Amino acid sequence: MKKDIHPDYHNITVRLTNGEEYAMKSTYGSEGDTLQLDIDPTVHPAWTGGGTHLMDTGGRVSKFKKKYADFKF
Repeated sequence: MKKDIHPDYHNITVRLTNGEEYAMKSTYGSEGDTLQLDIDPTVHPAWTGGGTHLMDTGGRVSKFKKKYADFKF
């Protein structure tokens, strides 16, 4: 392997949005730094299964449902 081509891999602290902290190894910053996350698995809808909202702009969904109400599958 080539020497001196890999980034420094050291211990940092990762702080989640709710204040929890975890010790991890990373190439971020320098030894002992803290990485403050703005979005993490405890709050982001992609991980929490957050509600998806159906926006009925101009009654389009209602119009569609009314149009196909009698349609038999």
